[in-house]
Amino acid sequence: MMHSLEQFLTSTTSSPLAQMLIVILATFILEDAATVLTAIQVKLHTLNTPQALLALYIGIVLGDVGLYGLGFLAARWPPARRWVQTPERDAQRQWLTGKLFKVVFISRFIPGTRLPLYTACGFFNAGLRTFTLATLAATLIWTTALFVLSLKVGSFILSHLGAWRWAGILGFVVVIILMGRLAARMQKQ
Repeated sequence: MMHSLEQFLTSTTSSPLAQMLIVILATFILEDAATVLTAIQVKLHTLNTPQALLALYIGIVLGDVGLYGLGFLAARWPPARRWVQTPERDAQRQWLTGKLFKVVFISRFIPGTRLPLYTACGFFNAGLRTFTLATLAATLIWTTALFVLSLKVGSFILSHLGAWRWAGILGFVVVIILMGRLAARMQKQ
């Protein structure tokens, strides 16, 4: 099993399209970890920077639109309809629709807000075009910044840690994930 996985990963290094597809799928699992590992791929010359960034942008925006879609579908579920057609919900929908770009853009930078907000946007049918533009704009900034940071840190790790470089990369990924969790926890307090 491990041998066939290793063969598959080795064979994908010669196919940039396969590498991009793997990156896109990885963003559905953990965006920040996918960004860090994609930057490492660039440093290892298995993917070039434009392809890496394009795959990251596509994967992250598709994931965000997917969350919107889940909220949209939930609003059509018969037991959930009782929450859709109330006067309070109409006011919430109008508020969200009026500030959609700003709210969605800012949420990209605040850990723990995207899942509830993005599904709520879909639930209230707040405007898919504006939603997509906001998430794309914020993704271009946030993901590019994390990617550049990962390139710099990854370069240092790859050139200075020798045999321990994979442990260093894993440690960097864990630190990025834990920082996001810590920021979300601090925000709740």
